Amino acid sequence: RWTPGHITVDITGPDVRIENVSLGVPVEINIDNAVAAAAAAWYAGAGADAIKRGIETFQGAERRFQIWLDGTEPGGTVLIDDYGHSPEEVRASIRSVKKLYPGREVAVIFQPHLYTRTRDFYKEFASALSILDEVILTEIYPARELPIEGVTSQLIYDNIAPGVKKEIVRKDDVPAIVRERDFDVLVILGAGDLDNKCDELADIIRSKE
Repeated sequence: RWTPGHITVDITGPDVRIENVSLGVPVEINIDNAVAAAAAAWYAGAGADAIKRGIETFQGAERRFQIWLDGTEPGGTVLIDDYGHSPEEVRASIRSVKKLYPGREVAVIFQPHLYTRTRDFYKEFASALSILDEVILTEIYPARELPIEGVTSQLIYDNIAPGVKKEIVRKDDVPAIVRERDFDVLVILGAGDLDNKCDELADIIRSKE
């Protein structure tokens, strides 16, 4: 059951039923993960209450759908950081956000990771990002790589579907953008270093609410 900011499931097996389990990390793939973890724990001897408590308090790995602001206050902004860096992960993350917050406008600040990955998958990234309301691209995070001629975030930008609000900005300008504009649901996406700004972004958003 999807409700704003939450996924709740009933886990059933041949000899167990655990009802109303709220996933600690409310992303769709964790439904499967929770069932598998519950089955392993049950057959290892854990009780239903302990399994439910474990799933509900599990916070996952850092930067995997990490919720900085849950938007529970009236008019409150949601701020999520996610490490998704392949087209499939990007699409899965966006779909989960849209299911968790139906009817709300979702914007993503995406920092592409690696020149080679951008070169090889820019069309797939653009397709995944095209299901959003707004896309803000930063420069590519190079990690260990040297620049490749002609490979920039512009490749993704040019292939995003018409009708999606989009722009390219400098990474260092992201705090100013968040300060100047009001976002409904904002996702920081990518495996680069943009997550280092999440604490600052959360403070900026709180100061405006």
